[in-house]
Amino acid sequence: MKPILLSGVKPTNRVHIGNYFGAMKQFVDLQDDYRNYVFIADYHALNQVKDAKELNEYTHDLIVNYLAIGLDPKKTVLFKQSDAPQVCELQWIFNCLLPKPYLERAHAYKDALAKKKEINMGLFCYPVLMGADILMYDADVVPVGEDQKQHLEMAIDLANKFNHQWGQTFKLPKPLIMKEMVIAGTNGEKMSKSKNNIIELFEPEETLKKKVMSIKTDSKGVNDKKNPEEDNVFAFHKLFSQPMLKELRQRYEEGGIGYKESKEILFNNILQYTAPFRKKRAQLLKDKSYVLGVLADGAKQANKAAEAKMEKVRRAIGVYPIK
Repeated sequence: MKPILLSGVKPTNRVHIGNYFGAMKQFVDLQDDYRNYVFIADYHALNQVKDAKELNEYTHDLIVNYLAIGLDPKKTVLFKQSDAPQVCELQWIFNCLLPKPYLERAHAYKDALAKKKEINMGLFCYPVLMGADILMYDADVVPVGEDQKQHLEMAIDLANKFNHQWGQTFKLPKPLIMKEMVIAGTNGEKMSKSKNNIIELFEPEETLKKKVMSIKTDSKGVNDKKNPEEDNVFAFHKLFSQPMLKELRQRYEEGGIGYKESKEILFNNILQYTAPFRKKRAQLLKDKSYVLGVLADGAKQANKAAEAKMEKVRRAIGVYPIK
């Protein structure tokens, strides 16, 4: 059998280009090499999204987008975190293993503390729920970037603590180091909703053109030589204009291309790149029964795996049925 890969994505906003190239595309690329478990982390999202309708819409939108970009339900178990509620049971058990000072080391907690944000127990125990997510499905590998390594390290600590206390129960997952891709937004800073510089993956054509034409540039003219490595537009060309990248680079370095033309080329190339995704997405939005069927099947498979694991956990800790 293929090794198991597990990853989760929070439904806290519309998918943008940074989400796609930074993570989602890589999950699609890996599904032939691994048995993928990809979950929509709706319980995790409660720390940020407090509106029920909004959370439901973001969740449905994320599922549709995953299917539209090529995630194959025959190769990937796609499910909602909340559809396998055993994860919350496991979180409580793990909570009983960890001292408070340990969780105070978590980056998200320390960051919130430094910014004097209100800290609820969901945020404080975020690493514990994530540990339960990772360990529940016997993941062999977990894709992580540099800023996520601590979460996996904490999950491994949890597994070791549990196995030491109650016997060998959890597999120790290994990190699958993801290619670091920092996608810049329209202003040259890291793409982020909070910075108001995002381009959505399925941005409507009209607003897509406005955003592309608003990408920040310097004041060099058409015939001026330009350094492509210092240009925000060219950074997007690296993602969407690969077939003509060599030609574009030459025109930048020799002079003879203005930013207006470069942006128009980029706009057309983004539309061309995303056209198959847009077509598939439009079909999926018309066929909600198919999407719900994929989700139901994913929930069934995730539940089966989670319940099998929890039976072992319950027996290990002593809460199995008394006969």
